[in-house]
Amino acid sequence: MFRVWFLSAFCFSIFGAERDLQFTRMNVDEAPPGFRSALMGEGKPGVWKIIETEVPSVFGTVTEKAEIPRQNVLAQVSRDPTENRYPLLILEDEDYSDFTITTRFKLHAGVVEQMAGIAFRVQNESNYFYIRVSGLYNTIKFAKVENGQIINPVGPEIQFDKNAWHELKIEARGNKFNCWLDGKQDLPTVTDPSYSAGKIAYWTKSDSVSYFTDTHIAYRPREALATILVRDVLNKHNRLKSVCIVAKKESSGELVVIASARPEEIGRPANEFEKDAFASDKKFVGKSKELGVMLATLPLHDKNGDPIAAVRFEVEPFPGQTEKNVLERSGPIIKEMEARVAANRELNALQ
Repeated sequence: MFRVWFLSAFCFSIFGAERDLQFTRMNVDEAPPGFRSALMGEGKPGVWKIIETEVPSVFGTVTEKAEIPRQNVLAQVSRDPTENRYPLLILEDEDYSDFTITTRFKLHAGVVEQMAGIAFRVQNESNYFYIRVSGLYNTIKFAKVENGQIINPVGPEIQFDKNAWHELKIEARGNKFNCWLDGKQDLPTVTDPSYSAGKIAYWTKSDSVSYFTDTHIAYRPREALATILVRDVLNKHNRLKSVCIVAKKESSGELVVIASARPEEIGRPANEFEKDAFASDKKFVGKSKELGVMLATLPLHDKNGDPIAAVRFEVEPFPGQTEKNVLERSGPIIKEMEARVAANRELNALQ
């Protein structure tokens, strides 16, 4: 567990949740807790620690003579000039899929390079995406790193003041990535499906001495595929009153509800119809007088045609409705769900 002061309180945003990394409250000359220092390439590992330095307000100063406040920031201070050297500081707590990250950074020093950036969808120190700014070459670039190789960096030349703090904002949604430097989108939208989720990291190169502060992450908490399927099906088919998915519990192999429109159902053991649909690949339909709905329980198959779950639909009745109608309506919905499922393990896989 991280110390309480490491992160601000979590709150909800349009992405689902958000957080701030509070370097200002950390101890000078110490590495920030909750991170892992990593190195891609050659040379010595990076030296990441908290330092105190001048950081102007994002709103600027009232007069040129106004004193610039000092605060604690994150810095990579090693000056190893090895050319093929990429220090990362990886935020270790969780993986992120869709998110927006905003951070301020300053390129303080460097002879071989003056670079700073954010790595994201990090699988490990050899596989990730990054967006970085170069103060020596006045460029901003996106690249994929695969097995330690930087693949097809793309990005334009920019106007850049090396002696100032700048704001970098990166937005990841699915396989599309957008970036803004000081509010300007110099880098066009980039599309790459290689990594669907991963960790976030600070990134530098060679002897770059780079500072970071005021990092904010808004993100969509990851959910199991089964949970997403239930929500999407309900949103699309307005005559459905409820949906639940029954599958084997990973730890025990017991058939239980793993996702449902009714949260209180999750973890409930499978009933006889659900067990039979799973084991015998049968379909069942009937009426619940208690709930006032029609019930259809159907097997859910993987790409090989094997049952991997049972799905129970609660359908709002209408005059003249028959059991055949219910099955006819439920069949295409199951096909929609099966198209998004490749194997049993994917039902519980975080998306």
